[in-house]
Formats: sequence, C-alpha cells, structure tokens
Amino acid sequence: MAETRFPAERTAATWRWEVGQDPREVHALLCACDAHQAAASGTPAPRRRPETTERRVRSGAVRLLRHGAHPAGMFTLTWDPPFTVDEGVFPRAERPIHLSRLAVAPEWLDDGSLVGLRCVRHAIEEATRAGADVLRSEANPDLTDTRSLLDVLGFRQYGPTLGDAGGSRRAHLQKPLRAAAPAPGREG
Repeated sequence: MAETRFPAERTAATWRWEVGQDPREVHALLCACDAHQAAASGTPAPRRRPETTERRVRSGAVRLLRHGAHPAGMFTLTWDPPFTVDEGVFPRAERPIHLSRLAVAPEWLDDGSLVGLRCVRHAIEEATRAGADVLRSEANPDLTDTRSLLDVLGFRQYGPTLGDAGGSRRAHLQKPLRAAAPAPGREG
C-alpha cells in the first residue's frame, strides 16, 4: 500500500471551525466545489446566486472549516427550508433544521480526505446542540460519494428522486437526531 504524503503546509496547518464572514470567499468555495463535482459526475452544476450566499453569510448560517488560512469545507444550517419540497414527504418532526450548501474545496476532494465527513459531523453536532429533532437535506443522487457519506451517517431518503428539465436531480433526506421518547408504560 502506497503511503500518502502531503506538503508540510498541509500537515502543519491547524484546523478550525468558524462562522463564515466573507460572502465572496464562501461563494467561491461553493462554486469551485460545484464545478468540480459536475465535471466528475457528468451532471450540471447547480446555479448559485451570490445574493443568496450573502444573505446566508450575513445571517450567521454558514459554517466554514479552515485549514490554516484556507477554506477547506463549508455548510449552511437553517431553520427555514432552503429548498422547495412538500414537507409531507418527511415523517413528522417538532423542530426540523436544514443542512444545505455542503461544499469541499476541490483539492481536498481529490485526495480522499475526510473534510466532507468533518463537515457533516459538525452539522449534526450543531443541529443537536440547537435542539433540532431531525436534520433535513437535499442532495444530488448522482454525487455518489456524497450520497454514500450521508447514508452511512444515518440520512434516509423520503419521497421520490426528482429531476428538472436541465438534468439536475435531487433527493430529500432526513436524519433523526434524538431518540423518540418511550411510549407510556413501556421501558426504554
């Protein structure tokens, strides 16, 4: 088995989470990841609007993972659904929170790093701390690595896979965050 070696800068730099502050930096990371994933999967990249990114950054909803000074990954966590879906496709939830705009810098996608895993795990931790009972997301099922990661972490698809005239496909996913309380009179 070949040993993977990284330049000293990549191994010596520290990792840290922060709330995204610069809409241009966040939007550039999101678009770079989208373009990389579209080229790798042969699917169209989503259209991203800079004004939406700016609104999400200004609201404090964007979490950014840095490696040294460089953005490595990000996601958005919001109480309001960032995607259009009939909420009836999901099981009932008291406090659903929504994960969107999961992105990893292309250089971290190419080397098999765990940046995407770190992002989703951090989103789960933040959603749980916020008191959400489920974490909902929309994912492109053609991004098989992303979809496999979400499946392994306990996300399940609800409703059919949807598509549009431009060739984009999406699936709606949900992960329970708290165990349901035992029914009265039953041991848990």
